[in-house]
Amino acid sequence: MLKIAVLVKYVPNRGGDPPEIGEEDFRLRREQPEAGLDPADEPGVELAVQLAERSGAEVTVVSMGSEAARPALVRALAMGADRGVLVCDDQLAGADVLATAKVLAAALGRDSFDLIVAGAESTDAATGTMPMTLAALLGLASATFARHVSLDGTRLSIERQTSYGHDVIECLLPALVGVTAAVAEPRYPSLRDTIRARSKPIEQLSLVDLGLSADDLRSAHAITSIDLAPEREAGEITEDVAQGVARIVEMLRQVQVM
Repeated sequence: MLKIAVLVKYVPNRGGDPPEIGEEDFRLRREQPEAGLDPADEPGVELAVQLAERSGAEVTVVSMGSEAARPALVRALAMGADRGVLVCDDQLAGADVLATAKVLAAALGRDSFDLIVAGAESTDAATGTMPMTLAALLGLASATFARHVSLDGTRLSIERQTSYGHDVIECLLPALVGVTAAVAEPRYPSLRDTIRARSKPIEQLSLVDLGLSADDLRSAHAITSIDLAPEREAGEITEDVAQGVARIVEMLRQVQVM
């Protein structure tokens, strides 16, 4: 039986608004009214569930976070996943991308997953680097920015979204695939699905359970200050075509001089 793992994240604001950042520790304030399952992860959950419906695969959703992250897992279970895994440890507060990838690699390494599905990037940190880092730690092929995914036995094929269209990439399982929002339209769980999800198993793990310590996850960098990006100034509008062309030429000349 095919075994699929989907990485999901609990984010402070499902609407995608800029997260609130602490003034002293520069950490995201996750205990917010609009917190929940990252919308960027829902297409990946939907993809995994659709693959399971066609092949009889088992879908496990995996997350790292505090106890508050449990409802995000429950929503993913309501969408059709079979079970959840939550890595929860006070020592993980403020973990960076590399530490997160190490923890998830340890959690996923406890089982033999054929396919790992991840979103392109989270809506809070938005680094877009965690899936590739995780694949490297697990020694897996990674096929990222997939707008379409198909499986033929043990062969994974994707359409990788690019600025000019798409590339077709193929690899053998086991593998990790990073998906965009275009890969699948997430279903909306019914009340019955939500109630049933509460009885599905969620395994909670600590660093000790994973054989890790705080020293294994110590960051090599530290955030000392944060400045807001300057607001973009209003553009220059020229209605006359001839004047517009002349203005563009003038601006290009200024750039060359600089």
